[in-house]
Amino acid sequence: MLTPKILVAVAAALGSLGSAKELPVNQELKAELYDSGVRHEQIMALKNRVWKEFTAQGAYDSTQYRKFAVKKAADYYTCNNGIATYVPNDPKYTFRCKNLDLYDFKTHAQLGSFQGRGAGSWGWASPDGREFVAIAQIDGTAFVEVTKAGKLVYLGRLPQYTTAEPSLWREIKGYKSYIVIGSEAEKHGVQIFDLKKLLALDGSRPVTFSNARDLAGWWGKDLPIGRSHNVLTNEELNYGVAVGFQPRNSTYKAGLLFFDLTDPSKPVTLGGSGADGYVHDAQCLVYRGPDTKYVGRDVCYGYNEDALTIYDVTDKKNITIISTTSYEGASYTHQGWVLDTQWQQFIIADDEYDEVDKVGPAADGYPISYIWDVSSLENPKQTGHYKALRKGIDHNQFVRDGFSYQSNYALGISVLDLRSVPTDPTGKGIKEVAYFDTYPEDDHLPGGGNVTFTGTWSHYPFLPSGFIVINTMDRGAFVVKKSIGATW
Repeated sequence: MLTPKILVAVAAALGSLGSAKELPVNQELKAELYDSGVRHEQIMALKNRVWKEFTAQGAYDSTQYRKFAVKKAADYYTCNNGIATYVPNDPKYTFRCKNLDLYDFKTHAQLGSFQGRGAGSWGWASPDGREFVAIAQIDGTAFVEVTKAGKLVYLGRLPQYTTAEPSLWREIKGYKSYIVIGSEAEKHGVQIFDLKKLLALDGSRPVTFSNARDLAGWWGKDLPIGRSHNVLTNEELNYGVAVGFQPRNSTYKAGLLFFDLTDPSKPVTLGGSGADGYVHDAQCLVYRGPDTKYVGRDVCYGYNEDALTIYDVTDKKNITIISTTSYEGASYTHQGWVLDTQWQQFIIADDEYDEVDKVGPAADGYPISYIWDVSSLENPKQTGHYKALRKGIDHNQFVRDGFSYQSNYALGISVLDLRSVPTDPTGKGIKEVAYFDTYPEDDHLPGGGNVTFTGTWSHYPFLPSGFIVINTMDRGAFVVKKSIGATW
């Protein structure tokens, strides 16, 4: 229970600091609300309650979307006057949109899952131009090929590694032709799978791969109880990272734990850090930005529940914190991405709970994208923000060529033009240039959306073809692409 003293501190941090954008971390609040895991437990409890209710309502039963399975797919379904219609006169198959056309959809049942409920996703393009995406589900990972016509061909799946209770939290990142898969399921560890195995498949006979025979490698003996919240990779420096592993009182306090991927068949632990406690997500890059002191160093940008924490991880056994900075409206610092991986001056980040908590710029329920100027890694500045046009909760985003592709739960996917940020870091020049709403059930609500935890969990926007695969918790996987003639 939060003490009156801490509640006063919360109010001070969120309400009485005037126009302050970047703030020092309130250490007392951090200890009682974040380091203790109280805030994380609150969010987990709320999500589990919401998901239990949706399950009882049949929201995760793929059979309710059977029209997707039986209707012959057209070449694509245009976004016409703000609507993409898959089945006329049926609101379950009518999607709000802007500048994104619908090319295909497969339910989680069609993608081989008995339990559905999608989570993370990642993709890979082979040297000969074929495109593949791994789609995380509660009971494993489905593999699909995205054809040149934008259709999903189900090739097979990899079951979760452990026999423990399945977990919805299953995250995926890429490493060359490999993917690494982490899960909150106990004793799961990190699966390392070579997507080149898919090159021999055409979908005529989907394959269930074996964890015993088909993994390129597995890492996890140094993970406390073998689970992680998220995984990430640094392809340039040949390593992977597990973050948010439990328990919080383990050696590295659920922070950063690195493993070598130079030989994916023999991943070994490199070291880690729990200096700032739990890390929810991160991005690790060789630094080539404006802060000359750190050029060439291995830097991780950590999204650590209450702050943006920047680490120097060059020496994996002697990791140091460069800075840790909070901001107005901080409720649960969730995820972010650099605007330019080569010139790392700006970050676009989200807070997963500020809309629910009704604090800061998100108090009215419209998702906020926070802009950080990290010209000085030791003194980051939160310079502004962008407020979404519809109510909802922001989740995962990735930046490609100056555009942020955001999965925002019940809002679906939104594409923001960030190219104005270097000249106007207040965010006033940011525009939403495209979106595709995968969850039409809440379109009628005030604000055009719903502040709840369902809908789109993740997407993969980096396929050379421009197709975007969206993984939803409830329905399945969508394929969308920039509308023909769209100018963004």
